[in-house]
Amino acid sequence: QVQLVESGGDLVEPGDSLRLSCAASGVSLDYFSIAWFRQAPGKGREAVSCLGRDDHSTYYAASVKGRFTISRDSAMNTVYLQMNNLQPEDTAVYYCAADAWVSICSYLFGNQRINFGSWGQGTQVTVSS
Repeated sequence: QVQLVESGGDLVEPGDSLRLSCAASGVSLDYFSIAWFRQAPGKGREAVSCLGRDDHSTYYAASVKGRFTISRDSAMNTVYLQMNNLQPEDTAVYYCAADAWVSICSYLFGNQRINFGSWGQGTQVTVSS
C-alpha cells in the first residue's frame, strides 16, 4: 500500500479550471497505476480517469473526456488531474487511488468492479455560480 494525499480542490465558477494533485511519500508512484474517482452527494462513486503503470495509457469517463487530463510527474512523485471548463455537475469529492496491477485501468474502464489497494482522503471540488 501507499499513502496518498490529494489537494487542489476549491470552489470555482462554471468554465473555470482546477488542477488536482495526488502525492505520495516513501514509495514511487511510478510503480502504480493511478485513478481518480469522484463522489457527488447522494450518488455512487464514479471513475473519472486512470493512468496505467507501465504503458502510461490513459482512460477517461465519457463525461469528462476532452476536458480533463491525467498526468504523472515522476520527479515530484505526483499525479495530476487537470480539469478545464468545469461544470456544476463536476461538483464532488475527488479521490485518487493507486494499485500495482498494471492492467487495472483497462478493467476499471471496461466496466469491471475493481477495487484499488490504496486511497487518499479526498478533496472537495465545488462548481457554482
